Amino acid sequence: MTASKIREFERCLDEKRFYDAHEALEELWFPKRFEKDNEVQLQKGFINAAVSFELHKRGRIKQSKKVWANYLKYRQLLFKTTTKHLNKYYKLSRKIEALHAKLH
Repeated sequence: MTASKIREFERCLDEKRFYDAHEALEELWFPKRFEKDNEVQLQKGFINAAVSFELHKRGRIKQSKKVWANYLKYRQLLFKTTTKHLNKYYKLSRKIEALHAKLH
């Protein structure tokens, strides 16, 4: 299920459906949100990135920047996460940061 939700998240980003991207990963994250697991927290960071993009799309730039800072806080967990999905997460982080660079 994790791999399919990551693919769905990525597809939604490609299509600039940021709210839907958020929803895709939230299905994975929400049931585990109280766990102190690095992968779960990394997913939370990716959700924050999607929220930041959606806020930017809606013209709420100040709020977008604040939420982007949350993404950056969680992104560092890429280097502390052991999961079979690590390569997918690396690819996703590159896509997210490229998209952010285009918006700003």
